[in-house]
Amino acid sequence: MSKFLNKIVNDDALEMLKIIPSKTFDLVFADPPYNLQIGRELKRPDESKVSGVNDKWDQFKNFEHYDNFCKAWLKECKRILKDNGSIWVIGSYHNIFRLGYHLQNLEYWILNDVIWKKNNPMPNFKGTRFTNAHETLIWASKSKKSKYTFNYQSLKCLNDDLQMRSDWTFPICNGKERLKKNGKKVHSTQKPEALLHRVILATTNKNDAILDPFLGTGTTAVVAKKLGRKYFGIEENKKYFNAAEERIHNTNVIEESYLDTLENNRSKPRVPFGSLVELGIIKPGTSIFDQKKKNNAKIMADGSIKHSSTEGSIHKVAAKILGTESCNGWTYWHCNIKGSIKPIDSLRQMFLNKNI
Repeated sequence: MSKFLNKIVNDDALEMLKIIPSKTFDLVFADPPYNLQIGRELKRPDESKVSGVNDKWDQFKNFEHYDNFCKAWLKECKRILKDNGSIWVIGSYHNIFRLGYHLQNLEYWILNDVIWKKNNPMPNFKGTRFTNAHETLIWASKSKKSKYTFNYQSLKCLNDDLQMRSDWTFPICNGKERLKKNGKKVHSTQKPEALLHRVILATTNKNDAILDPFLGTGTTAVVAKKLGRKYFGIEENKKYFNAAEERIHNTNVIEESYLDTLENNRSKPRVPFGSLVELGIIKPGTSIFDQKKKNNAKIMADGSIKHSSTEGSIHKVAAKILGTESCNGWTYWHCNIKGSIKPIDSLRQMFLNKNI
């Protein structure tokens, strides 16, 4: 197992995948050849050459050849995913629909498709089509029964306390991040680290193991290392492999104390307010109040509270006071805890941490 963690290899993806033990990885991120079918050299209106994707690794004889290739690596990736693991695949209109078809035929369970909107896409120089300003990612679990990782609260925090949507805007890889040699791009389709940061943060936890079977210049491994995840990458092209190896070596892990992420509400142990009353942690008759002490309520023996002529749960009474449909009573109501005014949620956290 350790031979497939925190390492990259210069090898053929299909051959290497076959020797990895089953149920090794928590996540696969795959950026496979797109099979762009570019038949001739692309030029701008001024006749200058466009630095597009015309590499041999992206060329296939026909669709059948490409489909067989995709089915082979997707099948192996499913085998080496843990039962609760998931996979991301990225592509363009040239190949993403074929990948989705194969994913479903192999009984992966598609969870989302995500649109990566590029705010600096390459223009359509001939003006014969819409500017292709996005790529599509498919996120799928190993099976319908998989209890996959999804760090909902962390993503919500990342997005200014709004639910993270399925349309993400990032620039294409450029500037200092874009690897170049003698003024030319090392890899024609290097992905931005910001994109992988969101993918990895969203669907893995610290110390999870991530596989990238088409590593390229190493973006997945670099971001995984930064975020305290384990990685394994496969790259057949020696030039890309060397660039990735150097890049990973020069990458520092974010300090351990800064790698904690917000716990999902659904994964937290549920502690009803009434349980705190039953256990004597907060007693009937205790006064609770809002942060500014403008509104007060009394706790009843059954865990309900009374405020003026209103009674009900800590949440319903707070919502009634505020004139809203809902309110988190745990953070709205405060009380005196050992001489300090704190939200009543502090009592719940103290109980969960066994400090009461």
